[in-house]
Amino acid sequence: MYKEKITSHYKYSEIHIEETRFKAFNKDTRSEYSFRVYDGGYAGIQLIQGSIGEAEGFRLAENNLALRRPYKFTPETGSRHRDQSEVEYSDKELMDIARQTLDYLKTHHPDYIFSGDVSTFRKTLSMENDLGLDVSNTDAKISADFSFKHKDSKDIMDGWFSFSKRQFDFEKFKETADNFLTNFTNRVELPEELIIQDQYYSYIGKMWETLNAENLALGTSLLSGKIGEKVFADGFTLTHDVTDRESWITPFFDGEGVMLPGDKYTFIKDGVLLSGFADKRIADKYGVPHTGSANFCTADIPTNGNINFRIERCGRTVKELLDGRLTVVPIMAAGGGFNEKGEYVTPVQTALLCDGERLLGRLPEFTLKGNMFDMFGKDFIGVASDEPVFNDKQILMKMQYSK
Repeated sequence: MYKEKITSHYKYSEIHIEETRFKAFNKDTRSEYSFRVYDGGYAGIQLIQGSIGEAEGFRLAENNLALRRPYKFTPETGSRHRDQSEVEYSDKELMDIARQTLDYLKTHHPDYIFSGDVSTFRKTLSMENDLGLDVSNTDAKISADFSFKHKDSKDIMDGWFSFSKRQFDFEKFKETADNFLTNFTNRVELPEELIIQDQYYSYIGKMWETLNAENLALGTSLLSGKIGEKVFADGFTLTHDVTDRESWITPFFDGEGVMLPGDKYTFIKDGVLLSGFADKRIADKYGVPHTGSANFCTADIPTNGNINFRIERCGRTVKELLDGRLTVVPIMAAGGGFNEKGEYVTPVQTALLCDGERLLGRLPEFTLKGNMFDMFGKDFIGVASDEPVFNDKQILMKMQYSK
């Protein structure tokens, strides 16, 4: 019989702002323990929120072996501890930062009404077992998230911007706010060639379905039967990446305690499909590569799908990739997405014209259209090496639109 324990500690503090006034202060500190025993190909699991002794936790987990949850894989071994946090802010310091940001917005952008949150989040996740596994990951961030509405607008809100880092930078916050708000009321027209400049997270959601190794094996993925084939552009490389630089509040180990060499795994390399993602169960069932992709199911056995997708950056800045062209930056787009064929359609309620760094004015509403194979294929321009506009990774790609 093997014993294993997953421990999660997190702290969250939030100052809520409504209509440019402080509204509330929320704080949450929580601990969670998942006691797990493995015996005879089965797992007994007990999730506890709050405090409990180890002996009692494992006793309850052992009792749950009677539920007969099948789990035949041997737990992992190895020791590693990573702390990516930089600053731990007190509640007073957080309040000072919130006051500083709100005062700046009120003073320099008085024509707007602001709502949102200034918050801190800190989490430590650890995993240990009696075979020698002893790993932990700690990370923390501070965020300032604001929606804004012009005083003459009839909408509930006109847009939003956010700033999230491990250490607060007031100068960067001011640059971000000024960039979004200074030319927001300047009305401009859509360019003939539409190049999207955006954080890429909302555009790669289809990858969780298409790169699931079980879907690939069953023939239900758009990429089934294409392992080893070139499916996207030369510069398109997609990885699972939990390195220090690219992960946020994301542990370097998965829900089965697996640590990948170099904290990365490549699924698509320069457009060529190498493999899908699989936890131990899926890898064993279909005879495919195991990619360290088990979710943290603290009340049950692990499932497949713990992925931190990253499109690899190229070696050029946004300006260099554009070579004088303009981009479109969507800031409010809701009501669409990918269909089963990989076609992408979504209405864009608010978007701004951009020279790659500076936002130039507000565009009329339009509907954004594309196809996964074109967006990451012939129309893919790249993910820049720098982080203008969003202070985060940005994708550039051509797409179609209708007014």
